[in-house]
Amino acid sequence: MNSNTGISIQVSLSGYSFRLDGLQDRRSAWLEAGTIFTIPEFRHRYDNVRISLLTPKCTLVPEQFFSPGRIREGLEESVHIDEDDRMEFVRMEKLGAVMLFATGRSESLAKTIAGMVQTTDGYSARIFPELYYMISELGKLSDYNKIIVSYADGYLHLVIAQGNNLMLANSFHAKDFTTVEYFIFLAMKKLQLNPEVSTIFLRTPISMEDEMSLYRYFKDVEKI
Repeated sequence: MNSNTGISIQVSLSGYSFRLDGLQDRRSAWLEAGTIFTIPEFRHRYDNVRISLLTPKCTLVPEQFFSPGRIREGLEESVHIDEDDRMEFVRMEKLGAVMLFATGRSESLAKTIAGMVQTTDGYSARIFPELYYMISELGKLSDYNKIIVSYADGYLHLVIAQGNNLMLANSFHAKDFTTVEYFIFLAMKKLQLNPEVSTIFLRTPISMEDEMSLYRYFKDVEKI
């Protein structure tokens, strides 16, 4: 069955969420990994399929410093890499940068979903880190202060920009949402951004309690 819409799927070790756009604009809650074969939306084909892996194993390097043979070395300077991880990269031409990333055991659920949810011409989408899609969303936001958050499996993924300038793109170990808020506000304080005049954008589902907590500090909370 075909659908003239797109689908965005965020995947971690423990589960996933998805958002349909186009004629059927809607989003799911965070779902357990074992439910993937029961999701009707995963039996469709879409014009645009975007699958992201919520992994801290990625980093940005300037294009002029990129070497395909030194991806592992570049990643190991900032994140832990397992010996059997596979090294990959994707160019982000608008930034003049290259995103290095590693995939391995954490990618198994994402690969299964990619095999199920294909494009209308029968292709499986390439899997990119969540930070890649978060950065890609920046150009679609009209706000001057752009704060985008994803959170799953004890990791906060945070992207902050002012106008067209990317200020921060990083992942932080955060065992609970109180820690998530700590890192968000710490980053904003260092960048001298005022949450009271800023909207925070969420790419992954959070509880109503956590969402209301953000409303206490930010001008608005939006889901993208």
